[in-house]
Amino acid sequence: MSYIHKMTDFSDRILDWYDANARELPWRVGPLDRKRGIKPDPYRVWLSEIMLQQTTIPHGIRYFERFTSLWPDIQALAQADKDEIMKEWAGLGYYARARNLHACAQKIAGSGRFPENSKALIALPGIGPYTSAAIAAIAYDEAVAVVDGNVERVFSRFLALKQPLKQEKPAIREAVHARLPDNRPGDFAQALMDLGATICTPRSPKCASCPLMSECEAFAIGTPEAFPVKGPKLKQPLRKGAVYIVHDEKKIVLEKRQENGLLGGMLGLPTSDWTEADRNVRRDMSNTLRLGNVEHTFTHFKLDLDVYEERRDNLPDGIHIDIERLESVGLPSVFAKAVRLWVVQRTG
Repeated sequence: MSYIHKMTDFSDRILDWYDANARELPWRVGPLDRKRGIKPDPYRVWLSEIMLQQTTIPHGIRYFERFTSLWPDIQALAQADKDEIMKEWAGLGYYARARNLHACAQKIAGSGRFPENSKALIALPGIGPYTSAAIAAIAYDEAVAVVDGNVERVFSRFLALKQPLKQEKPAIREAVHARLPDNRPGDFAQALMDLGATICTPRSPKCASCPLMSECEAFAIGTPEAFPVKGPKLKQPLRKGAVYIVHDEKKIVLEKRQENGLLGGMLGLPTSDWTEADRNVRRDMSNTLRLGNVEHTFTHFKLDLDVYEERRDNLPDGIHIDIERLESVGLPSVFAKAVRLWVVQRTG
């Protein structure tokens, strides 16, 4: 069997498996509908890819359905109020993505059409190499390698790559590119993602159900879970700080965070600085009660916050929100944790 024939056989098996096992997702046009000529909506493909960069599909679906009910197309999202988008994004994390989402929508709406290739897509705000490839392949059937974490795991095992994943990424991209089919590259990309998500899972992979089992080198060795090879685990730095729940029993004080900082542009509770040294709290603590602490993990550090309650008859400057409306504000998760601690102690 020739090398080229093996590559074709790989894509055929992947696509046959996908035709029978494709996941039904609200942004996806399934393989049967695609064969009938129904094309994916690039707006929905783009929105889903941005949302799913740092979350799971079940979590992302809830946000996707909310967004598309509020803003069903690119024009609607472009005309939306940015603060409203930020509020609806709360809980998805990486809030710069929400700002870029709005900026990107405005650029696309302003041009009158969605870019149709990866080169044009990557020039837009918030769209990097992976996202541009995914949109171009899925929405427009561009023959481009789409490599996410699931695909990396599939190929790390299929080829039994021996170096830590970070070092093998170029080899994986090359291997995916070499196996791109002449037709249905969008379905091929989604098939590989589905295979990694449902069969070639991080733990307890279902090798007996995998269309690649007969040629998978990790399966032949007998240790598929040993791949991808992990590099040395870096210890995340710990930052500490304080967060303040300032209220008058009817309203609570919030503040809008700086656009260019962490959680930029979001509404949040007043805080101290978050440092790797000792906790930096307000000097005047005479009117405050320490409620406890909350922990939160960001990408590059862990955060440990002391939570203080401060009841005042006259509230300081800031954004004053009715306590009863607080849940509708869409606070970032780290502040929502502090509020939950406060609520439990108020009602408990």
